Amino acid sequence: MSCNGCAQNNNIDTSRPPMLDTHDWLNDLPDTSDISDIVEVRFKSTRKEYFRNTNNLFIKRNDTVVVATLPGHDVGVVTLTGVLADKQFQRKTKNKGHYTLNTIYRIATRNDISNWDASKKREKQVMIQARKIVEELGLAMKVGDVEFRGDGGKAIFYYIADDRVDFRELIKIYAREFQVRIEMKQIGARQEAGRIGGIGSCGRELCCSSWLTDFSSISTEAISKQGLSSSASKLAGACGKLKCCLLYELDTYIEAGKEFPAELLTLETSKGSAKPFKTDYLAKTIWYIFVDKAQNTIVQLSTEEVKKVIQQNKRGIKPDIGTSEEKDEPVFQLAQNELPENKKSNSKRRKKWHKKRQGNANIS
Repeated sequence: MSCNGCAQNNNIDTSRPPMLDTHDWLNDLPDTSDISDIVEVRFKSTRKEYFRNTNNLFIKRNDTVVVATLPGHDVGVVTLTGVLADKQFQRKTKNKGHYTLNTIYRIATRNDISNWDASKKREKQVMIQARKIVEELGLAMKVGDVEFRGDGGKAIFYYIADDRVDFRELIKIYAREFQVRIEMKQIGARQEAGRIGGIGSCGRELCCSSWLTDFSSISTEAISKQGLSSSASKLAGACGKLKCCLLYELDTYIEAGKEFPAELLTLETSKGSAKPFKTDYLAKTIWYIFVDKAQNTIVQLSTEEVKKVIQQNKRGIKPDIGTSEEKDEPVFQLAQNELPENKKSNSKRRKKWHKKRQGNANIS
């Protein structure tokens, strides 16, 4: 069997987990590579580029290929071919006239993959050394990641900086120290988190390191429109910015919020003033609290009931909203002695444990 044949059977790099994968919905249909020769290739972490299969190679997803770069070559993994690759290229490339579509040389041989792995093994040590050099020069920047090209002749240094940095002297030192061509590429905090990877508060892999490639700006307006708590610790992701998933359901909440009053006013009732303190856009309900009561009395109203009360207040009427006549649900109160049963039992156990501990301490 030829060497290329061996490469085709052993060209999947099992040591690297699949990242930013795209499901091929046309997998069961006939091959579409004859319709478009554009191929999407994934490199380290979130970086993807597009190439042309001008040599009519038989390429499928997860194949490791050698692609042309200027100068030299690089090694990556095929993620899409045919029609889907062409559609992704049309969608993600803004200025197609200035985008250079290089060619795919060949399917990677064992020697190509061996050289590729050797280059990758240098990345961690080079990154540590690069950070030390930045610290010695006193530059206001952080080297977040280093990526070596497949042929080992070039390295991309991804850095984060708040202001513009003059790193001309830094590039000279890097080139002399590491004996490779140097490229500096500035990234943001979200891109850095995507390159490093991790587990989110949901227990799953970070979206930015698994499938998300387009990073949109997220404002605090997305929080208020979904009725979420403004606690920064809960809404911040691994990058320290607001979580990208805050935008996933935003359109649904905006659509549901159209049925709410334009402004949630304080309601004047027969029992006093009631201020809104919580909303559930999907359930179309609003919780109000009576501010004039000794205990925090809370009542739940639907959007239709709130609109009705607002219209009555405009006419000088103060209705009774203490109970819901349709659902026959009484007002509930937030009092210290009205904890749920599980919390009561837990507090009793803690008291017994503290008493027992104090008794043991007295005996000793």
